[in-house]
Amino acid sequence: MRKKLLTLLTALLILLSSAACASPAQPPAPAISSETLAVKAITDLPEDFILGMDLSSVLSEEESGVKYYDFEGRETDVFKLLKDCGFTHVRVRVWNDPYDQEGRGYGGGNCSPARAVQIGRRAAQYGLKLIVDFHYSDFWADPGKQTVPKAWQGMNLAEKTQALYAFTRETLRQFEAAGVEVTMVQTGNEINRFLCGETDWSRMQALLQAGIKAVREVFPEALAAVHFSNPEKAGAYREYAKRLDEYGVDYDVFASSYYPLWHGTQENLAAALSEIAETYGKKVVVMETSYAYTADDSDFFANTVGADSAAAPYPFSVQGQADAVRDVIDTTAHISDGIGVVYWEGAWISVGGASWEENHALWERYGSGWASSYAASYDPEDAGRYYGGSAVDNQAFFDSAGRPLESLKLFLLLRSGNTVGSDP
Repeated sequence: MRKKLLTLLTALLILLSSAACASPAQPPAPAISSETLAVKAITDLPEDFILGMDLSSVLSEEESGVKYYDFEGRETDVFKLLKDCGFTHVRVRVWNDPYDQEGRGYGGGNCSPARAVQIGRRAAQYGLKLIVDFHYSDFWADPGKQTVPKAWQGMNLAEKTQALYAFTRETLRQFEAAGVEVTMVQTGNEINRFLCGETDWSRMQALLQAGIKAVREVFPEALAAVHFSNPEKAGAYREYAKRLDEYGVDYDVFASSYYPLWHGTQENLAAALSEIAETYGKKVVVMETSYAYTADDSDFFANTVGADSAAAPYPFSVQGQADAVRDVIDTTAHISDGIGVVYWEGAWISVGGASWEENHALWERYGSGWASSYAASYDPEDAGRYYGGSAVDNQAFFDSAGRPLESLKLFLLLRSGNTVGSDP
């Protein structure tokens, strides 16, 4: 009997010792409620619906001294706060080589592959999945410009296609080696008219195919996305999808930017994306959206949205911001094969200096503005003339001191709704 008791006691001690040495469980996310934010419920929102935020500038923000806080006023990791607030994904842009010959960053987060991987690691730390946005440029690529990376200039199409494939594959391998869960990859950013300097679809499709081939090889489970903008242009999305189909481009997701001030009605957005989903069997996503919570500027650099913005469809208020984003989510979720919405740069706030001069010094040193003066060597007509700070600080989910707005709670309240309160 004594021997049995000793055996049982020994086993109990082993169990207790094992429990003491085990990694502590992650604490549950704090309960979040709001007494001021009204949210109309989306009760049929799919559980796997993507709720994402682009955080491409966050490292430069932090290097410039920006701090972020939770709703209790405690300093926190912004990635943790987003996870606690119901976000599922982080999006990060990748530029090939956003530095001049002296190694000085072009700004906009200085989004090199290495820095993108660093953001991916931060996301993975808190269980956030990653969307990778290849611009195939050394700086901003959008419907107005798709400048060829410095290292690829002068290449013929075959050489450029191979370079793009190798760059995509190698960069994705860096994410893989870092243990980052990449679930979607964009091969190009807002490629309405051209991609990486090419304007003819017979040449653009070769580049797309090369990038997607690399995605399939490194992350075979990831979704391959093509990304366009301006859904308000009649027939444009129909034409893009037709071209992709004619050339047999092997993509999974047709992604759209949609900014309520510029891109038409949400009824039009739904019609344009529904046609793609139903005609070609593709998933659709709103890859970029945002809305202003104030018309005021906080960093001495003019914003893209301000008091002079005409015909604003929602008030420039915290409640108006939440309403705008909630409606985009509702619209997308009710499109056939609508799989998610990504908010663009919701943490890109003022670096907090007391003057333009103080802020400018930080933008130049850390790349926390949209462009530094050093970008002029690569982009003389735009960045070379208009370099400066964040043009979207009034569209963030944080105030200029890094404190979260009530509208950030929207993402946890979407399914249940919240009937308490009025416009703060």
